[in-house]
Amino acid sequence: MIIREIGHFFVGTMFLTRLPVPPGLAFVEGRLARAARYFPLVGALVGLISGTIFLTAAFVLPAIVAAGLAIAAGIIVTGALHEDGLADCCDGLGGGSTAERALEIMRDSRIGTYGAAALIISIGLRWSALSTLLPVQGLIALVIAHCVSRALIAPVLISARYARTRGLASSVAGGVSPLEATVALAIGVAVAMSIGPVPGLIALAAGAVAAGAMLGLLIRRLGGYTGDGLGAIQQCAEIAILCALAGVMA
Repeated sequence: MIIREIGHFFVGTMFLTRLPVPPGLAFVEGRLARAARYFPLVGALVGLISGTIFLTAAFVLPAIVAAGLAIAAGIIVTGALHEDGLADCCDGLGGGSTAERALEIMRDSRIGTYGAAALIISIGLRWSALSTLLPVQGLIALVIAHCVSRALIAPVLISARYARTRGLASSVAGGVSPLEATVALAIGVAVAMSIGPVPGLIALAAGAVAAGAMLGLLIRRLGGYTGDGLGAIQQCAEIAILCALAGVMA
């Protein structure tokens, strides 16, 4: 059973990042859905890598430069998966007057004005917030932001409808059970609360409000979420958490 759960974690790692995993893993039927419980742990790993770079670089470089390197590291480790989703989602919602047109635009790999602006805002806000923190604070904030923002994906998968008939997220849409969502949320809550009840609750509340607002917009405009929409939800939550922690910890 332990080996199976470790396998689920590595499947989640393979899905969400570009990090190397043991050979022989595949997105077999149901396996990725089971791996959703470990999305926050994968996020914590991404945050740890990004945070370690910030912690190390901040000792020899100005905080603003160290923050830029840390944000870049997170993007490289994930292959810009969530940033791509945010850009495509904003292009679709900004340029499509109907749900069908918005979904069509979101399929286009080219980036438009709305997507470019969203990326500038996303990276800029995270970069600015991180640069206000001390090295150890930044490491902690990055682990929490990456972990909790991915924990919030799981409840979306069980509470909202998938807006497409097929797509990258179709392998988990509808297959995630309340158990997976509960485990994912429990991991996110535990990691957030590790820094104390007040900052932990503020981080959780900020992430939940941002994720909920983005999900609400997707439901109103598209009738549900998409793979790009999940990326946008993660990005909104990560931005909100980092900004909230910068306000509390700086």
